[in-house]
Amino acid sequence: MPTIALVDDDRHILTSVSMALEAEGYQIQTYADGVSALKGLEETPPDVAIFDIKMPRMDGMELLRRLRQQSDLPVIFLTSKDDEIDELFGLKMGADDYIRKPFSQRLLIERVKAVLRRAQPRDTTAAPDSGAKKIERGKLVMDPERHSCTWDGGSVTLTVTEFLILQALAQRPGVVKSRDALMDAAYDDQVYVDDRTIDSHIKRLRKKFKVVDDSFDAIETLYGVGYRFKEA
Repeated sequence: MPTIALVDDDRHILTSVSMALEAEGYQIQTYADGVSALKGLEETPPDVAIFDIKMPRMDGMELLRRLRQQSDLPVIFLTSKDDEIDELFGLKMGADDYIRKPFSQRLLIERVKAVLRRAQPRDTTAAPDSGAKKIERGKLVMDPERHSCTWDGGSVTLTVTEFLILQALAQRPGVVKSRDALMDAAYDDQVYVDDRTIDSHIKRLRKKFKVVDDSFDAIETLYGVGYRFKEA
Protein backbone atom coordinates (compact mmCIF):
# COMPACT_ATOMS: atom_id res chain seq x y z
CA MET A 1 0.00 0.00 0.00
CA PRO A 2 1.10 3.61 -0.52
CA THR A 3 3.03 5.46 2.17
CA ILE A 4 1.73 8.80 3.47
CA ALA A 5 3.97 11.28 5.30
CA LEU A 6 2.18 13.49 7.81
CA VAL A 7 3.96 16.61 9.09
CA ASP A 8 2.26 18.59 11.89
CA ASP A 9 3.32 19.94 15.28
CA ASP A 10 -0.11 19.09 16.74
CA ARG A 11 0.25 15.68 18.37
CA HIS A 12 -3.52 15.20 18.40
CA ILE A 13 -3.67 15.61 14.62
CA LEU A 14 -0.68 13.32 14.12
CA THR A 15 -2.35 10.60 16.19
CA SER A 16 -5.92 10.89 14.95
CA VAL A 17 -5.09 11.31 11.27
CA SER A 18 -2.51 8.52 11.38
CA MET A 19 -5.11 6.16 12.84
CA ALA A 20 -7.64 7.13 10.15
CA LEU A 21 -5.17 6.63 7.31
CA GLU A 22 -3.85 3.36 8.75
CA ALA A 23 -7.45 2.11 8.93
CA GLU A 24 -7.57 2.63 5.14
CA GLY A 25 -4.48 0.44 4.76
CA TYR A 26 -1.85 3.16 4.25
CA GLN A 27 1.59 3.12 5.80
CA ILE A 28 2.26 6.29 7.76
CA GLN A 29 5.38 8.34 8.48
CA THR A 30 4.91 11.14 11.04
CA TYR A 31 7.05 14.21 11.74
CA ALA A 32 6.48 16.96 14.30
CA ASP A 33 8.38 19.72 12.48
CA GLY A 34 9.77 20.65 9.08
CA VAL A 35 13.43 20.05 9.88
CA SER A 36 12.96 16.40 10.84
CA ALA A 37 10.49 15.96 7.98
CA LEU A 38 12.91 17.21 5.32
CA LYS A 39 15.54 14.72 6.40
CA GLY A 40 13.02 11.89 6.64
CA LEU A 41 11.46 12.62 3.26
CA GLU A 42 14.89 12.56 1.63
CA GLU A 43 15.87 9.27 3.28
CA THR A 44 12.52 7.48 2.87
CA PRO A 45 10.37 9.14 0.18
CA PRO A 46 6.62 8.53 0.61
CA ASP A 47 3.96 8.50 -2.11
CA VAL A 48 2.15 11.58 -0.79
CA ALA A 49 2.99 14.12 1.92
CA ILE A 50 0.63 16.22 4.05
CA PHE A 51 2.15 19.41 5.48
CA ASP A 52 0.79 21.73 8.11
CA ILE A 53 1.78 25.30 7.26
CA LYS A 54 2.41 26.77 10.69
CA MET A 55 5.12 24.75 12.47
CA PRO A 56 8.15 25.57 14.62
CA ARG A 57 11.76 25.33 13.34
CA MET A 58 10.68 25.16 9.68
CA ASP A 59 7.15 25.92 8.48
CA GLY A 60 5.33 24.08 5.72
CA MET A 61 6.08 26.74 3.10
CA GLU A 62 9.83 26.52 3.62
CA LEU A 63 9.64 22.74 3.75
CA LEU A 64 7.87 22.68 0.38
CA ARG A 65 10.32 25.19 -1.11
CA ARG A 66 13.29 23.01 -0.15
CA LEU A 67 11.56 19.81 -1.18
CA ARG A 68 10.74 21.20 -4.64
CA GLN A 69 14.45 21.75 -5.29
CA GLN A 70 14.88 18.00 -5.58
CA SER A 71 11.49 16.30 -5.74
CA ASP A 72 8.05 16.49 -7.36
CA LEU A 73 6.45 14.51 -4.52
CA PRO A 74 2.67 15.23 -4.36
CA VAL A 75 1.96 17.53 -1.38
CA ILE A 76 -1.30 18.45 0.34
CA PHE A 77 -1.29 21.50 2.62
CA LEU A 78 -3.25 21.85 5.84
CA THR A 79 -4.14 25.50 6.40
CA SER A 80 -6.00 27.48 9.03
CA LYS A 81 -9.47 28.62 8.03
CA ASP A 82 -8.49 32.28 7.56
CA ASP A 83 -5.12 31.73 5.84
CA GLU A 84 -6.28 32.31 2.26
CA ILE A 85 -3.00 34.00 1.40
CA ASP A 86 -1.15 30.87 2.52
CA GLU A 87 -3.27 28.72 0.24
CA LEU A 88 -2.43 30.85 -2.79
CA PHE A 89 1.28 30.97 -1.96
CA GLY A 90 1.28 27.22 -1.41
CA LEU A 91 -0.24 26.54 -4.81
CA LYS A 92 2.17 28.91 -6.52
CA MET A 93 5.07 27.10 -4.86
CA GLY A 94 3.91 23.75 -6.19
CA ALA A 95 1.47 22.21 -3.69
CA ASP A 96 -1.04 19.86 -5.31
CA ASP A 97 -3.97 20.53 -3.00
CA TYR A 98 -4.94 22.12 0.31
CA ILE A 99 -7.45 21.45 3.08
CA ARG A 100 -8.66 23.98 5.59
CA LYS A 101 -8.71 23.28 9.31
CA PRO A 102 -10.84 22.07 10.96
CA PHE A 103 -11.39 19.25 8.50
CA SER A 104 -13.12 15.90 8.50
CA GLN A 105 -10.91 12.84 8.33
CA ARG A 106 -13.08 11.45 5.54
CA LEU A 107 -12.42 14.55 3.44
CA LEU A 108 -8.67 14.20 3.97
CA ILE A 109 -8.77 10.52 3.02
CA GLU A 110 -10.67 11.29 -0.19
CA ARG A 111 -8.18 14.03 -1.10
CA VAL A 112 -5.29 11.62 -0.50
CA LYS A 113 -6.94 9.00 -2.70
CA ALA A 114 -7.52 11.60 -5.43
CA VAL A 115 -3.88 12.74 -5.40
CA LEU A 116 -2.69 9.13 -5.51
CA ARG A 117 -4.92 8.39 -8.49
CA ARG A 118 -3.60 11.43 -10.34
CA ALA A 119 -0.01 10.44 -9.56
CA GLN A 120 -0.36 6.92 -10.97
CA PRO A 121 0.92 6.33 -14.52
CA ARG A 122 -1.84 5.99 -17.06
CA ASP A 123 -2.56 2.49 -18.40
CA THR A 124 -1.10 2.39 -21.90
CA THR A 125 -2.23 -1.18 -22.64
CA ALA A 126 -5.95 -0.45 -22.60
CA ALA A 127 -6.05 1.13 -26.05
CA PRO A 128 -3.48 2.22 -28.64
CA ASP A 129 -4.85 5.77 -28.63
CA SER A 130 -4.79 6.22 -24.84
CA GLY A 131 -3.99 9.61 -23.34
CA ALA A 132 -0.62 8.33 -22.13
CA LYS A 133 1.02 8.59 -25.58
CA LYS A 134 3.94 11.00 -25.87
CA ILE A 135 2.88 14.53 -26.79
CA GLU A 136 5.11 16.65 -29.05
CA ARG A 137 4.05 20.24 -29.73
CA GLY A 138 6.85 22.30 -31.21
CA LYS A 139 9.47 22.70 -28.48
CA LEU A 140 7.29 20.86 -25.95
CA VAL A 141 7.67 17.11 -25.37
CA MET A 142 5.61 15.36 -22.68
CA ASP A 143 5.81 11.67 -21.80
CA PRO A 144 2.97 10.73 -19.39
CA GLU A 145 4.37 7.24 -18.79
CA ARG A 146 7.59 8.69 -17.44
CA HIS A 147 6.04 11.90 -16.10
CA SER A 148 8.73 13.77 -18.01
CA CYS A 149 8.49 17.15 -19.69
CA THR A 150 11.03 19.07 -21.77
CA TRP A 151 11.01 22.40 -23.57
CA ASP A 152 13.52 22.86 -26.38
CA GLY A 153 15.50 19.98 -24.90
CA GLY A 154 15.57 21.43 -21.39
CA SER A 155 13.95 19.46 -18.58
CA VAL A 156 10.98 21.06 -16.76
CA THR A 157 10.02 19.45 -13.46
CA LEU A 158 6.26 19.51 -12.90
CA THR A 159 4.01 18.39 -10.08
CA VAL A 160 1.28 15.88 -10.89
CA THR A 161 -1.36 18.62 -11.04
CA GLU A 162 0.75 20.89 -13.25
CA PHE A 163 1.50 18.00 -15.60
CA LEU A 164 -2.18 17.09 -16.01
CA ILE A 165 -3.19 20.71 -16.66
CA LEU A 166 -0.47 21.18 -19.28
CA GLN A 167 -1.32 17.83 -20.86
CA ALA A 168 -4.98 18.86 -21.20
CA LEU A 169 -3.93 22.08 -22.94
CA ALA A 170 -1.27 20.57 -25.18
CA GLN A 171 -3.41 17.72 -26.44
CA ARG A 172 -5.45 20.19 -28.54
CA PRO A 173 -3.42 23.31 -29.43
CA GLY A 174 -5.54 26.34 -30.25
CA VAL A 175 -8.59 24.97 -28.44
CA VAL A 176 -9.66 27.03 -25.43
CA LYS A 177 -10.01 25.11 -22.18
CA SER A 178 -12.21 26.67 -19.53
CA ARG A 179 -11.14 26.59 -15.90
CA ASP A 180 -13.85 24.01 -15.25
CA ALA A 181 -12.45 21.78 -18.00
CA LEU A 182 -8.95 22.07 -16.53
CA MET A 183 -10.32 21.26 -13.08
CA ASP A 184 -11.91 18.11 -14.52
CA ALA A 185 -8.61 17.14 -16.16
CA ALA A 186 -6.48 17.65 -13.08
CA TYR A 187 -8.75 16.92 -10.13
CA ASP A 188 -10.98 14.09 -9.03
CA ASP A 189 -14.73 14.69 -9.24
CA GLN A 190 -14.95 14.56 -5.44
CA VAL A 191 -12.48 17.41 -5.01
CA TYR A 192 -13.70 21.00 -5.18
CA VAL A 193 -11.31 23.74 -6.23
CA ASP A 194 -12.05 27.31 -7.21
CA ASP A 195 -10.93 29.36 -10.20
CA ARG A 196 -7.96 30.85 -8.38
CA THR A 197 -6.50 27.39 -7.86
CA ILE A 198 -6.25 26.81 -11.62
CA ASP A 199 -4.91 30.36 -12.15
CA SER A 200 -2.20 29.71 -9.57
CA HIS A 201 -1.15 26.49 -11.28
CA ILE A 202 -0.99 28.25 -14.65
CA LYS A 203 1.22 30.99 -13.19
CA ARG A 204 3.46 28.34 -11.71
CA LEU A 205 3.69 26.52 -15.05
CA ARG A 206 4.67 29.69 -16.89
CA LYS A 207 7.30 30.48 -14.29
CA LYS A 208 8.89 27.05 -14.59
CA PHE A 209 9.05 27.20 -18.39
CA LYS A 210 10.49 30.72 -18.32
CA VAL A 211 13.40 29.39 -16.28
CA VAL A 212 14.26 27.23 -19.31
CA ASP A 213 13.21 29.78 -21.94
CA ASP A 214 12.60 33.38 -20.90
CA SER A 215 10.57 33.98 -24.09
CA PHE A 216 8.09 31.19 -23.32
CA ASP A 217 4.56 32.27 -24.23
CA ALA A 218 2.89 29.02 -25.33
CA ILE A 219 0.12 29.18 -22.70
CA GLU A 220 -2.31 31.93 -23.64
CA THR A 221 -4.96 33.52 -21.44
CA LEU A 222 -8.36 34.41 -22.88
CA TYR A 223 -9.79 36.60 -20.17
CA GLY A 224 -13.21 35.50 -19.01
CA VAL A 225 -12.95 32.30 -21.06
CA GLY A 226 -9.97 30.19 -20.09
CA TYR A 227 -6.57 29.09 -21.41
CA ARG A 228 -5.15 27.50 -24.53
CA PHE A 229 -1.87 26.14 -25.80
CA LYS A 230 -0.68 28.24 -28.72
CA GLU A 231 -0.76 26.61 -32.12
CA ALA A 232 2.63 26.31 -33.79
